[in-house]
Amino acid sequence: MSSTDRPDALDATDVDGVHLDTDWVDREAYPFESRCVSLPQGAVHYVDEGPGAGGEEAHDGPTLVCLHGNPTWSFLYRHLLRGLRDEYRCVAMDHLGFGLSEHPEGFSYLPSDHADVFEAFVEELGLADVVLVVQDWGGPIGLSYAADHPENVAGLVVVNTWAWPVDEDWWYRTFSWGVGGPLGRVLCERFNAFVEVVMPAAYGDRSKLTPAIHEQYRHPLPVERREGTWVFPRAVVEETPWLEGLWDRLEALEDHPALLLWGLEDPAFGDQLPVWETFFRDRETLTFPDAGHYLQEEAGEELVEPIRAFVTGLR
Repeated sequence: MSSTDRPDALDATDVDGVHLDTDWVDREAYPFESRCVSLPQGAVHYVDEGPGAGGEEAHDGPTLVCLHGNPTWSFLYRHLLRGLRDEYRCVAMDHLGFGLSEHPEGFSYLPSDHADVFEAFVEELGLADVVLVVQDWGGPIGLSYAADHPENVAGLVVVNTWAWPVDEDWWYRTFSWGVGGPLGRVLCERFNAFVEVVMPAAYGDRSKLTPAIHEQYRHPLPVERREGTWVFPRAVVEETPWLEGLWDRLEALEDHPALLLWGLEDPAFGDQLPVWETFFRDRETLTFPDAGHYLQEEAGEELVEPIRAFVTGLR
């Protein structure tokens, strides 16, 4: 019996010295062993599945590392984890303030600081030959690491995200000011507006966001843990200098193999795909005309084989 099949592992509340409230997690949908790593910024929850999980045995081949955005957590990647862990080591972490990770007081929750946490996470776990799977703010956060450590990145799976300044675009300015401004902060913190309003609006097919799935995103964000959900929108404009620097640094990745997976009904980044297609010289593109921003939810099982073929081609 594997560790992910052990009820005691799945229901554990104390993991690596960190207390986790896991009773609410749908373990039928998310049947993975919880792990934690204590970093200077806070305790990060993650799952580590497949050959070489936990770094306890030899592992031949790339390691998939999945990064989520707002307001999701590693639950977003459950279909990919289940579909790919038979062949590849698959790691998915929760950003601080999201999912089962710690919500440390004093942390800025800005993407530039999340990027520092992710770099520390990769180094602490000793992850090598990485294939990054990134979406939403997971894109800038993960690509910041890739730009600084291109030699440790074997390939990139890019899903409905961006990594350049958008402050001159009226849509992004309006979104950033509205959801990340004073009123948006009140709505996000008091009423969980990003989960209750913004997230459903970003789906191409809202029926895919079932009540049970919606609850898995609602529950880990009680009122005292919602800061990150409005800081991320504010950062769309506020972090423009960081995004400018990131876009310049991405030159180190333009020859890296990339798989672009895109929901075309995404109101945020649906029309940004051509930027990535122009940027990457060695890329494949697969579009989903009826899917929106949270592609892993709307077409999660459909993504498994394209990603498997892409990673296999990197060997």
